[in-house]
Amino acid sequence: MNTIYKSEVGAKELRRRYQAGLDAWPVPAEHIRVPTPEGETFVVVSGPEDAPPVLLLHGSGSNTSMWLRDVASWAQHFRTYALDLIGEPGLSAPSRPPLASDAYALWLDEVLDDLGVESTSVVGMSLGGWVGLDYAIRRPERVTRLALLCPGGVGRQRMGGVVKALLLRPFGRWGMRRSVVGLAGLDPAHGPDVLDHVMLTFEQFRPRTERLPIFPDEVLSRLTLPMMVTVGARDAMFDSQGTARRIRQCVPHATVNVLPEVGHSIFGQTESILAFLRDGHDELNERD
Repeated sequence: MNTIYKSEVGAKELRRRYQAGLDAWPVPAEHIRVPTPEGETFVVVSGPEDAPPVLLLHGSGSNTSMWLRDVASWAQHFRTYALDLIGEPGLSAPSRPPLASDAYALWLDEVLDDLGVESTSVVGMSLGGWVGLDYAIRRPERVTRLALLCPGGVGRQRMGGVVKALLLRPFGRWGMRRSVVGLAGLDPAHGPDVLDHVMLTFEQFRPRTERLPIFPDEVLSRLTLPMMVTVGARDAMFDSQGTARRIRQCVPHATVNVLPEVGHSIFGQTESILAFLRDGHDELNERD
């Protein structure tokens, strides 16, 4: 049995639901499995072959299906590469190398080399935002633009919400629902299917317990690429005000958006991210 899941039955149900999400992918897609030293990596590729590349990195407890609402718009203009992060409930290997190392940068090196992508824009959410930021810091020549949604590694990681969630667990499904709503920042407006899927995931999946390393000021200050960071003011998992403050101080050219009534789960940013990504593409075309 895969150790990142609590049961094989649960793992099969999550894979079944994920396959349904892949079947509902709104644009033509190619499924690629890339061999790496960390194990196989699953990638969903969409968009014109000659379009500029965009790498999509989802958050913890998720997979590429989180981009279902965005990819139809982005794939009109870009070649999108949606990766299942290793160690998460997708179709990539369950490997979880230490976060406080260069392991994730080396892993992305292997994936991008296999895909034939020399450099790319990156869109990352939460854990995926941490991975994208880590890669941009370690491989500045390979990341052209960086769009981050509630990224880890900048503001303090909050543990109070986790403790509250654990206290609610003995109350069964009601407690699970309350903890998911509180931690993920989901509400009925996001749809019952979204909430039910997140609940099932954390009933059957073992999330990481390792804290995301915080990037020091001097490291963040070395970033010169175009960058946009969007956070929710009510984020229960990260200190979003701290994230906004540190990015403004250390990366003054970055665009920082604080959404006042939003928690950790950020939706509805498809067009703002597209505009940010296209700014770079349009500038390049003008120079050519």
